[in-house]
Amino acid sequence: MNKRQALSVIGRFPFALAAIGAGVSMVGCTEEKASFNSIDITGADYAKGFQLTDADGKQRTLADFKGKLVVLFFGYAQCPDVCPTTMTEMAQVKQQLGADGNKLQVVFITVDPARDTPAVMKAYMEAFDASFVALIPTQEQLAALAKEYKVYYKKVEGKTPTSYSMDHSAASFVYDQTGRLRLYTRYGAGVPAMVSDLRALLKA
Repeated sequence: MNKRQALSVIGRFPFALAAIGAGVSMVGCTEEKASFNSIDITGADYAKGFQLTDADGKQRTLADFKGKLVVLFFGYAQCPDVCPTTMTEMAQVKQQLGADGNKLQVVFITVDPARDTPAVMKAYMEAFDASFVALIPTQEQLAALAKEYKVYYKKVEGKTPTSYSMDHSAASFVYDQTGRLRLYTRYGAGVPAMVSDLRALLKA
């Protein structure tokens, strides 16, 4: 095909070529969506934040941790398995993130404020990682938080007035570095899955 014939062919199909060009352009500009092991709840209209007192008596809000990934969990210090397992795993997650570990903030909100005093919660967090923050709501604040976060908690009476246990939701909420709710992580997901998800958020 000589130059004149080529120009003739192009002249017959200008719209087709334009469409092809636009398609290539669109493919090049499409942002690849991150894939997570946890449930992606980006844009969810709940779990928007908190204003609670920490174990040092300081008022804390989600905005205090801007610039860090936040993993928030509801539990209590006398929890026999789920809570210590989750906190142990989060300490391992922080270690496995290496240099990015300082970009992670674990927040633990007690569902047992009657027994989880500031001294108890401070010691409990330090048993896993001293950087973890424990928040202690009043009973009224806890009820409001449960509604805002759609979590469950219930006191289960024991043999004595102080030997009760607490049934509670066992998932974690993950916020990105801007404070936006992103992920819902079920209990038992494991350390590798959480590390992978947090690295993906750091790259986003």
